Amino acid sequence: MYTIEEFDKEKTKVLRYILYKKRSEYEIRNKFNKIMDNNLLEDIIEYLKEANYINDKEYIEKTINNFIALKNLCIKEIKYKLIAKGLNKSDIEDYIYENKEELEQYEIKSAENIIYKKSSSMEQEEIKQYLLKKGYKIENIELALDIL
Repeated sequence: MYTIEEFDKEKTKVLRYILYKKRSEYEIRNKFNKIMDNNLLEDIIEYLKEANYINDKEYIEKTINNFIALKNLCIKEIKYKLIAKGLNKSDIEDYIYENKEELEQYEIKSAENIIYKKSSSMEQEEIKQYLLKKGYKIENIELALDIL
C-alpha cells in the first residue's frame, strides 16, 4: 500500500514526463516500472487515463499527423514506428483504415519527394527498388513517377 502523499508525488513525476512530450501508455510503463511500485504505477496510469492525459488513440492520430508534416514515410513505416512505441496494433490499423485516402495521398507525395531528391544520383529503376524495399506500394510509386 501507499499513502496519498506518495501517490501525488509520483503522479507529478509521471505527469511531468507526459507533459514534456506526449507519450504512449507503453512508454510510461517502460520509464517508471523499475522505479515505482507496480500497484502505484497502475493506479496512476488509470487516474491519468480517466483524466485523458493518456489516450493512445489520440496519440496515434497526433503522431501520424507529425509524421505527415515532417517526414517522408510510407504507410508501412508509419505502422512499424507506432507498433515500436507499444501501441495497440488494431488501433493503428483502424486509424489507417479510417484515413486510408489521406494516407495514400501522403505516401504518393512522400514517394515523389524521395524520387525528386534521388533522381540526380540514381536511375529511375534503382529509385523504384529503393522505395519498394522501404515498403512503398508499387501503385503509389508508379503514380509518383507519372506525376514527375
